[in-house]
Amino acid sequence: MDSSDLLGSLMSQLGGGGVDQIARSVGVSGGDVTNVLAGALPAMMAGLNRNAASSGGANALLGALDRDHDGSVLDDVMGFLGGGGNISEGAGILGHIFGGREANIEQAVSKSSGVDMGSVTKIMAMVAPLLMGSLGKAKSQQGLDASGLAAALGQQEQVARKVSPSAVDMFSSLLDSDGDGSSMDDIVKMGSGLLGGLFGGRK
Repeated sequence: MDSSDLLGSLMSQLGGGGVDQIARSVGVSGGDVTNVLAGALPAMMAGLNRNAASSGGANALLGALDRDHDGSVLDDVMGFLGGGGNISEGAGILGHIFGGREANIEQAVSKSSGVDMGSVTKIMAMVAPLLMGSLGKAKSQQGLDASGLAAALGQQEQVARKVSPSAVDMFSSLLDSDGDGSSMDDIVKMGSGLLGGLFGGRK
């Protein structure tokens, strides 16, 4: 797995029916799920990169991957999602990624995607363990230490910056703000660019 394209790798796996499985579990359309993920996954990756920016944060993330996220969840993505995912685990992951500001992100994604916040919260919690599993798998395959992990996440930010430099900066602003979501339309455009084509533009 290419650590610089973790989002693309994960979305490719979800594209094989995973989005429809999430939609059935949450009670929304596949298009709704895609719209939510277009903003949520890049935001989650930006949050991970933010956490790994310090040596302490990178070491803490490395420890979490070693303990709980070896990538085995990716061996049966459909089975994991078919069981409703692990909402409580996912909620905990989101709390760590966003430092307690996950409600800001969820509110903004809800506003931009037109999907109610309750559904957004469930969708994000369902995919959070999969994103961590993707990161854990890349870490194991490439033998990444804390500094290597931080570098890999930095590469992912550079992928995002090639699509929309201003939107990447807005992620950090949103995490630091009161979460009014005013910048999220541009952020979702960035997410759509990163993930475009993987789902054939379903509605």
